[in-house]
Formats: sequence, C-alpha cells, structure tokens
Amino acid sequence: MITTEVTFAELAALMKKAAGITVDPEDLRQAAESPFDSFGLDSLGLLGIVGELENRYSGSFPPDSERCRTPREFLDLVNSTLKAGA
Repeated sequence: MITTEVTFAELAALMKKAAGITVDPEDLRQAAESPFDSFGLDSLGLLGIVGELENRYSGSFPPDSERCRTPREFLDLVNSTLKAGA
C-alpha cells in the first residue's frame, strides 16, 4: 500500500515540469478552489501532469483525473486513488 500523498508543492513542481507553468506552492494551496485556468494550466497541461504521476507510481489514474477543475479536486482524486492502491 502506498502511504505517500501528492502535495501542493509536488503539484506545483509537476505544473512546471509538465506544462512549463511556475506557481508558488503556497499560492496554489491558498487558492486550491480556484480553477486551474486561473494559474494558466489547460487540460493538455493537466493531462501531462497525470502522465507524470502515472509514470512515477507505475499505475493509471481514473479518466476523470484530467477533467478536474481545481487543484483541490485534483489532489483529492489523485490521493484517494493512491491510497486505494493505484
């Protein structure tokens, strides 16, 4: 069972790596309910982040992962999937 969880800091790093978008992790945490597009992240960028996480954890995430609208929604889905043993 995986006991790790993806944090806002990791999500910010993934946004930089997968989409070239620099976001301060604290700003991301404070605006966790704001839409991804307010940070400049589009659906293609989010798909890249999902791909990075799938490679990191050697598994797949639900198809809904790239449809998440906010950082909070995305992290909740990813972390619940990891806890379930993705």
